[in-house]
Amino acid sequence: MDSKIKVHLAMFSVALFYAANYSIAKWAMPEFISPFAFITVRVGCGALFFGAYYFFVAREKIVAKRDYLDFAVCAFFGVALNMLAFFEGLSLTSAINASVLMLLSPILVVIYTALGTRSRINRHVLIGIFVSFLGAALLVNVRSFSLASDGLKGDLLIMLNAASFAFHLYYVARLLKKYKATTVTAFMFMIGFLFVLPVGYSDFLTVQWSTFTNQAIFSLVFVVIFVTILNYILNVWAVQHSTSTQVGSYIYLQPLLATLIAVALGIDILTWSKLGYGLLIVLGLTLVNKGR
Repeated sequence: MDSKIKVHLAMFSVALFYAANYSIAKWAMPEFISPFAFITVRVGCGALFFGAYYFFVAREKIVAKRDYLDFAVCAFFGVALNMLAFFEGLSLTSAINASVLMLLSPILVVIYTALGTRSRINRHVLIGIFVSFLGAALLVNVRSFSLASDGLKGDLLIMLNAASFAFHLYYVARLLKKYKATTVTAFMFMIGFLFVLPVGYSDFLTVQWSTFTNQAIFSLVFVVIFVTILNYILNVWAVQHSTSTQVGSYIYLQPLLATLIAVALGIDILTWSKLGYGLLIVLGLTLVNKGR
């Protein structure tokens, strides 16, 4: 299979799993497990999985002590702050506000990259981002978005999450030029767990595991395996074989995929307007990839 096709399949899979996460994670949270406890489980399992793979299989040598600091920066922004801000913010604000504000992430990736490399942004990339943003904003009904709502704190946390994730996509590229994706991910989760544990430890101790239903168990397993472990592997691999801008642009597919998943579950109805907004998202991604 062509390497470019593999990259796009990886990025599409990441968007699909994240989109499903909006619905599936709620089967367990917050009724059976709190957001911070959920994050502690996610990062803890990720640290065990990737740490075991690194120490027993990969064993890639870290060539410079400075790289450990870079690993810590990626762990803080890409794992700890990213997850904590998102789940806490989502619990305080509406799904509409969160969906709209998350669309800031790809734009911030472009800005971080332009500032970091002191380069101009390609015209096709700018147009593609605008078209995709327009389609995604219309799909999540941006007219209902309001920063004047009581969930302002939650809105700000979602914005912090978007900025954190975008910075991670930009910053991790320097490590992926030197190390394998699995090595970078392993250190991100192992160090990230040290950041997350003090925040979520007390909530984790209060979880009543015996009360979990089969649906809640499935939710936990899905989030750990697909949204956490597999998604982080695919994400860093895609950045390694593409660009941060291109990977970040795929976040615009999430509102479309989330809508389709909701329709499949009988939660929402697919309309011609939603189909049109989805086509705008796909058109924008095409322009971004052409401009890359």
